[in-house]
Amino acid sequence: MRDVRKVGVDGERAGPGRAAHRGRLRRGLGGAAAAVVLTSALAACGSDGGGTPTLTWYTNPDSGGQAEIAARCTEAAGGRYTIETAVLPREASQQREQLIRRLAANDSSIDIMSLDPPFIPEFAEAGFLAPVPEDVAERVTEDVVDSAIEGSTWDDELVAVPFWANTQLLWYRESVAEAAGLDMSEPVTWDEVVAAAQEQGVQVGVQGIRAEALTVWFNALIESAGGSIIQENSTDPSAIELGLTSEAGVRATEVMQMIATSGTAGPALSTANEDSTATAFEGPDGGFNVNYPFIYPRALAAVEDGTMDASVPEDYGWAIYPRVDEDTPAAPPYGGINLGVGAFSDNVDLAYEATECITSTENQAYYFVSNGNPASDTAVYDDPEVLEQFPMAPTIRDSLELAAPRPQTPYYSEVSGGIQRVYHPPSSVNPERTPEEATELINAVLRKEELL
Repeated sequence: MRDVRKVGVDGERAGPGRAAHRGRLRRGLGGAAAAVVLTSALAACGSDGGGTPTLTWYTNPDSGGQAEIAARCTEAAGGRYTIETAVLPREASQQREQLIRRLAANDSSIDIMSLDPPFIPEFAEAGFLAPVPEDVAERVTEDVVDSAIEGSTWDDELVAVPFWANTQLLWYRESVAEAAGLDMSEPVTWDEVVAAAQEQGVQVGVQGIRAEALTVWFNALIESAGGSIIQENSTDPSAIELGLTSEAGVRATEVMQMIATSGTAGPALSTANEDSTATAFEGPDGGFNVNYPFIYPRALAAVEDGTMDASVPEDYGWAIYPRVDEDTPAAPPYGGINLGVGAFSDNVDLAYEATECITSTENQAYYFVSNGNPASDTAVYDDPEVLEQFPMAPTIRDSLELAAPRPQTPYYSEVSGGIQRVYHPPSSVNPERTPEEATELINAVLRKEELL
């Protein structure tokens, strides 16, 4: 357990390839991408004539949890620094765009950044992230789930600090699963889930909207089938080898097609997102839903507000993400936020000191309970308050240990955009045609021969 009081004052699933990669990650945590030190073109917050340095932490929108953690860490620092927060736009793509523009403009006011994991390789490759000190890397990866370490890594080196880690579970109505004779204490496959839903006349909630949620779904399918969207990675876009046409890629497309045409995915699959599928799961046709843990406190809040009968969440069950094939463990989605330190910050050492406070066991447990964002620190899942509020916490932890990050590449936007274009709507995908079409489009975009 990492104690917040010590910070700021004292200054499996996985095939052989993935397992070996994780081994390299843990052995090579001491370095990071090279940082290019530039001067700021924008007003910077920092030390003022020898006063207490002010660190600016650019956060994603939440319910005030990051601001509270900033206040806690300011107090814990005992006058060594203060932390102020600046809230980024709501959409992850807009967060990326704003940060990239400011860092490209040599902005030294960006001390700490809350980063969506898929964008971390792009920031690292561009030299926008200050190298993680070796001692910091060792501490912030202690007792952390594998997926969060992998999602904070680029080129076999830790380049960001794991903070909170999210994953999707398979949520189900216990009454539906029981009526269908589906044993949810054992791993289930997509075929079994769809068959049970068809038998009971209920829906299987998946996110088929033409947005990042679609890439999240497809990535989980191909990783669960034993493959990857990017089969051979490279910093040279012309040398990237995609895995969409591999056996696993074709199998993932088959499963997507099966679900989309099964009659169980709801009438608006092409626009279905996390919120709309959560709403459908709450209704009379709700049966199964792959979604993030937010749907549980959301239902409890509705009961408290008097807009939902208590019998609805009482019927909720949860399990690990469905398998693609019976004998291959699932690779659930991995998401969340990790912390990057700006390469142009005037206070890199203090910023890394602050990240250790922010990601302490105590603060991650607080953030889980107060904002519903699961921890990357495994010790949090033994916290009594966490277990009381989130009885599915052990399943979340197990899911995060199995979870697979989306493709780690500086060209993530191009890869994800190509998938969203070709695999949408899900009802149109064809295993014989779609993987090849997506491969051709993404390769053309990477070669700058075509635009998304």
